[in-house]
Amino acid sequence: MSAYVQDTQFFTRRTIVLGAIILLHIFLAWVLATGLATRAIQLVAPPIQTTIVKQTKKTVKPPPPPPPQLQQQQVQVPPPVIQINVPQAAQSRAITVVKQVARPAPPPAPVHVTPLRAIPRDFPSTSDYYPDASRRLGEQGTVLVKLCIGAGGRLVGAPSIEKSSGSPRLDSAALRYARATSGHFDPETRNGVPVTVCTALPIRFQLTDSF
Repeated sequence: MSAYVQDTQFFTRRTIVLGAIILLHIFLAWVLATGLATRAIQLVAPPIQTTIVKQTKKTVKPPPPPPPQLQQQQVQVPPPVIQINVPQAAQSRAITVVKQVARPAPPPAPVHVTPLRAIPRDFPSTSDYYPDASRRLGEQGTVLVKLCIGAGGRLVGAPSIEKSSGSPRLDSAALRYARATSGHFDPETRNGVPVTVCTALPIRFQLTDSF
């Protein structure tokens, strides 16, 4: 009796397991038929989207070629050939003597010169420029002063000492005297035209009275 009971329990379990397997297969078949499994998979795992990325190839431009080196070419130009046609009549072997008469140059026109001269009227006197110290010391002498007289009879530039008297006081007095003579000259003329000339003026300091 107990063996039968055990067989019955075993059969019942087996029947339950078999029924559960059958039900599971039926459920799976229904899920596949209705597309429920596909929806569940889409909910659980979203569809994988693939994007095709086109890989752009970067083309590296080659470096520019170096500039051409200009070479100067020397072009040799042949000299032109010049042909001179000489007439036959000119090719004479006779010797022709050409006499050239040298004519003398005409003589220059004479130049009428009126020399420089001092105007006696109102010409300064050396006694007015005689230094007092030289008078007391008895200094005397002649100073040669260079003057340049212009067209107006006046001094052109500063006078200078050409020959000293030996006394600095007399030399300084002679320069002052030379400057005072400006405007007291008749200028030199050449063909009536006044010109500038330079001359040496002797200025003499001589004592005429005693102290």
